[in-house]
Amino acid sequence: MDILIKNAVLRKSKGHTTDIAIKGGIISEISSTITEQAAETIDAKGKLVTESFVNGHLHLDKVYTLEKAGMDALNSYKSGTMGGAMTSIEQASRVKESYDEKWIIKNVRKALDLAVMYGNTHIRAFADTDTKARLEGVKAVLKARDEYKDKVDVQVVAFPQDGIARDPGAEDYIRQALELGADVVGGIPWIEYTEEDMQNHIDRMFALAIEYDKDVSMLLDDAGDPDLRTTEMLIKKTLKEGWEGRVTIQHARAMSMYNEVYYRKIEHLLKTARIGLVSDPQTGPLHARVKDLHNAGVSVALGQDDIADAYYPFGRNNMLEVAFLAAHIMQMTTYDDIDILYDLITTNAAKALGIENFELSVGNPANLVILDANNEVEALWNHEAPAAVIKAGVNITI
Repeated sequence: MDILIKNAVLRKSKGHTTDIAIKGGIISEISSTITEQAAETIDAKGKLVTESFVNGHLHLDKVYTLEKAGMDALNSYKSGTMGGAMTSIEQASRVKESYDEKWIIKNVRKALDLAVMYGNTHIRAFADTDTKARLEGVKAVLKARDEYKDKVDVQVVAFPQDGIARDPGAEDYIRQALELGADVVGGIPWIEYTEEDMQNHIDRMFALAIEYDKDVSMLLDDAGDPDLRTTEMLIKKTLKEGWEGRVTIQHARAMSMYNEVYYRKIEHLLKTARIGLVSDPQTGPLHARVKDLHNAGVSVALGQDDIADAYYPFGRNNMLEVAFLAAHIMQMTTYDDIDILYDLITTNAAKALGIENFELSVGNPANLVILDANNEVEALWNHEAPAAVIKAGVNITI
């Protein structure tokens, strides 16, 4: 064996300790007592051992740019019920005029070092890819993806933040980013001015996804307007193109304002299309109906979204911290709720992003954290860095 974890408490073990054997990057055995020798033995000391953490949404090219962007966008984004969301995006885009891979990569590395520290081994990372950012951000994130591949799986999303109809030429940059190796096709159709342009945005990005055989991840309905309907548009396109299980939605904050009949239709269609949804309740005054979606069987995840950028002044790439904040914002503070929240940063988050075989089970890749906590409640309560982080069977603890 490569690694033997002794005296681990698993989430469903009711306090009983378990040993976990890891060989060749795979969990090879889970048993009450394993006596075989290993190259490295870690005593979990009766603390909680779980799957590592998954961050379903992070604008990685923008981390630590708040000082450059100024406070205008942040003030607009937080105003009222997000009526100024479109204005904030326009204000925040100014920082991209000075985009340069050389300074962006330094910020990206800083954020990924935090990811390793906090056991965040899988990230869906958005990088603005448009006529202002050009390819500077996406090149930095792609470079970091390769540098950190043994520590963090970074899915790079080529993201037309300023729209397609509103930003002529952005589509060409998305294509170039895919040629460079971007993993996912992004989109933000709700920002377009007309419903026709919103649908065209979705159709054109989907065409690229089909051409390059890529998954799709789009920011939808991220404003306080119950009439926004790009979530429905994307679901219909997913079903039409047979892309079920390959699409993820970020935000969908307007969902919180939908009437109940329409919400129920969207809930059913999301499940039918096997679309994952990532919510970031800590970065805006509205959020999708996370608990309802989860209970309906939709693959839901939580995301960090931003780290010290024009939309959010905090963030540590710490998914336990994100879940802690979500517990308060969404009033999910019962033990059953906390169990759900923990799923939303581990197993359910993996499903939302199409990451297979993520559960802590024999035969699956060994992506694990050993926490300094006895259970999920303590883990969220303290939201501290894990005592140990294991990525693909390798101890990467900082």
